[in-house]
This record gives sequence, C-alpha cells and structure tokens, in this order.
Amino acid sequence: MNQAIRNSWIVAITLFALLFGSISYVQFFGADALNANPSNTRQLLKSFCSNRGPILVDGQPIAESVATDTDCKYQRKYNDPLLYAGLTGFFSKYAGQYGLEAAMNPDLAGTSNDAFFERISQAFTGSVPQGLSVELTIDKNIQKMAYDMIPDGVAGSIVVMNPKTGAIIAMVSKPSYDTNLMASHDKAAVGSAVAELTKIPGINLYGSSAYKQVYAPGSVFKLIDTAAALESGKYNKDSVLPNPANMSFPGMTYTLPNYAYGKCYTQTEASFTFALENSCNTPFASIALDLGQDAITAQANKFGFNDKSLGIPDQVVASRFPGSQGALDAPALAQSAIGQLNVQATPLQIAMMTAAIANGGKQMKPNMVQTVRTPDLKTVSSLVPEELRQSTTPEIAAQITDWMVSVVDNGIASQAAVPGVKVAGKTGTAELGDGLNNAWFTGFAPANDPQVVVSIVMPKVDVATGAQLTSPNASKLFKAVLNK
Repeated sequence: MNQAIRNSWIVAITLFALLFGSISYVQFFGADALNANPSNTRQLLKSFCSNRGPILVDGQPIAESVATDTDCKYQRKYNDPLLYAGLTGFFSKYAGQYGLEAAMNPDLAGTSNDAFFERISQAFTGSVPQGLSVELTIDKNIQKMAYDMIPDGVAGSIVVMNPKTGAIIAMVSKPSYDTNLMASHDKAAVGSAVAELTKIPGINLYGSSAYKQVYAPGSVFKLIDTAAALESGKYNKDSVLPNPANMSFPGMTYTLPNYAYGKCYTQTEASFTFALENSCNTPFASIALDLGQDAITAQANKFGFNDKSLGIPDQVVASRFPGSQGALDAPALAQSAIGQLNVQATPLQIAMMTAAIANGGKQMKPNMVQTVRTPDLKTVSSLVPEELRQSTTPEIAAQITDWMVSVVDNGIASQAAVPGVKVAGKTGTAELGDGLNNAWFTGFAPANDPQVVVSIVMPKVDVATGAQLTSPNASKLFKAVLNK
C-alpha cells in the first residue's frame, strides 16, 4: 500500500515538473524565438493589442495602454506627445516600433528575463498579462522648459544631463509630432499620417534629433584640439599659439580665415585663454597641423567620436571625425580641427564630451532609464552609473575647465553666466553658407562641483539669432536645474 502511494506521488511530482518545465520553456527560454517568428501573426496582433507597461516621467505616464471596446482590447496612448515623441518613439502595428518603445520592448511587453516570475504568476493566477513599467531620468519641468526654448521653425536640439552619473535630465528637439497618430488601429490613418509628417523639413519620426541627427559642430570641437595639445606634451598652459588673420598653405591660394567675431583680430599670437575666449580659428588649426590627423582622431575617439555601439538605451547615431574622408591634406585637416568640413556630431555627443571634462576626464555612459518595475511596483532594475572611458587626465580636464570658465567670465559666452555661480562654457558657429550657421553652446555648472551639463544646437540660423538662442538659454537652464 505504502509503495503504491509512493509511486503515485512520484508520478504526480514528475507530471508537475514536466508541466512546470513546459510552461517555463515557453514563457522563458522559447518566448523570444516564438515572438520573433515572422509567421507568428497571432503574436504580432497579441502584442499590438496587449496591456504594455507604461513609460513614466516623475511618476506620471507619458505612454500607456488604455482599454478599448474593440476586438483589440488595448491601444497605446501618448500623453503630451510633442514634448516626448523623440524619447518614447511609438509602438505601431502598421508603422513599426521606435525609440524607447523599441529599445525597452521586452520589458514593456513583459517578455524580458526580468519579467519571468511575473509571467509565471500571471499564468497560474489567470490575471491579465501586463508589461513592466519604465521610469525615466527626465525631469518634466526642465524638459518642458528646454522644449519651449526652441522656436517653431528651427530644427534645434537641447540636452541636459548629470555629468557624474550620465543621467539625462532633459532631451528635446523640434520639429516634433503627435505619436498617437502612429498608435491608431486604422491602417489607412497611420499611412496618411506618416505621409504627411515626412513632408515636414527637419523632422525625425524615429528618435530625437538630439541623438539621431549629426551636425557640423564648429568651434565646440576646439575643446578636443585643446585636450590633444596638452596630452601631447608639446603644449602647456603657458604656450603661445600663432594667431594670424588668415592661415595660408604652401602652393595653394586657399586661406583659412580667423573667426570674424570676438577679438581675434587684435593679436597675431595668442594664449590658450585668449584663443578659447574669442574662439579663434587659426591657433587650433595650427595645433592640428602640428600634431597630425592621427593624434586629433585618437583624442576625438577618447571623447566618444566614431563609437557605433552606444545605446541610451535606444541606439545612438555615431559622431564622426574626420568624417567620410580618409587621409586629410593640410587645408582639410585645418578645417576639420575647427569642426567644419565633414566633421559631424550629435548634440548628445557634445554633451558627453563636455560632461567628461566636467567629471575630471571620466566619461559616464548616458542613460534615460532610471527604474524598471513590475505592476505591483517591485523594482527589477535601477540605473547604475557606468564609466565608458577615461577621455583625458584629471589635470587636463581641470585646466580646460579653467579656460572654459574664462570663456564665460571674459569671452564670447558671457550670456551663459549665472550670478553667484562659476559657469564653464564654449560656443560654436559652424558656417553653412548663405549667411547661415549651426549655432552651439556647451558647458556646465558649477565649475568647481559640476551638477549639470547643457548642450544646445540651433541649426541653420544667422549669427544674431544663434547668439540669442544658445548662451542665454543655457544660463536659464543652469539656474533651473541648480535651484531645484
């Protein structure tokens, strides 16, 4: 009798183990393969109609799934979409998935490894499956403030981040759009929306231009030239640099002009302090010609240029030095050294470069996901600051910081100043022809204990407009973040 009972228990336990193993395999090990199968149209429809987890900013959903009274039980809803379209992207049956909706899809859909036990619990309790929530590092007030600083009709971008952790405080770009158009269950409506939106000049439907679009960086690139010069050992804080009004090249009629604004014209030789304060071109072109293309490229790489692997978590477009060209002749290297020709950078890359200087030469990985939680608010992952690379030495970073403070205190970035706070900054003007430029500002504050980096680009504007939209707005953002 006892043997029969024992055998029955063994059989029961074996069957339970097989059942549990089968569920575990499908829910855990086999889920990704099944979901990715292109023949699995049922899974596509199920995902589109499922109760995806929300994307949150300051505890409030900026993307969420809401119940419908149709066969498709849920529809994605985006709140304040113009403000967040570049971050959330969209989840659409008819237009695909982009931005955080794509990068965080396993968590939002509840199919990630982090959601394994949640799926098991839902399977046994019969509750409606729900994805995990994704809380962002974004500050909604700073995000709104930065967005409103970009005038309609200007395809600008602004990045605000913490240099010590890499947490992105705000990241905005214009033009933006209503991501709810993509979430529609009406195929024709989605197709029509895409067709109309793609006609808008400068729009990017697939992620913020702050990390998906590259621009000529102009003079903000001179910070890399400066780091390369100091690291070479051939230059120091007391070096005297040539500062002619025009740089000539043997056997060529082409000359590289000095920066037309500021006070560059007043000296034929310059210190680093004077050259950065006034953003003079020829001193930095001469440094590049002296050190060579490989040295400038190596320093650019140390700051994150040419890195194709970065995700925040959505994939970031790589910034490029020297661009699409191979070996550069002297005029091309001189132009590249001042952020012109084929040199291209995202606003996020310029923010990362600046953050590395602010953080003693240590570049932290940027990220905009703070916490991932289960529906019952259990934390499954949180942002852990991660060092990407050592971009320069602490000593060189400190020296460049001193010079950047002088650019704000005594130079052409004076409108970025904040009363009672030492601000480090650098402006940039990349000439595009026809009197238009990419206007830049990048900097951080307080200079002696950096808490915030601000990087701004306003493409295709005249010099006066660029000056109004960059340094003064950076000052406002510094004040807003430091006063929180």
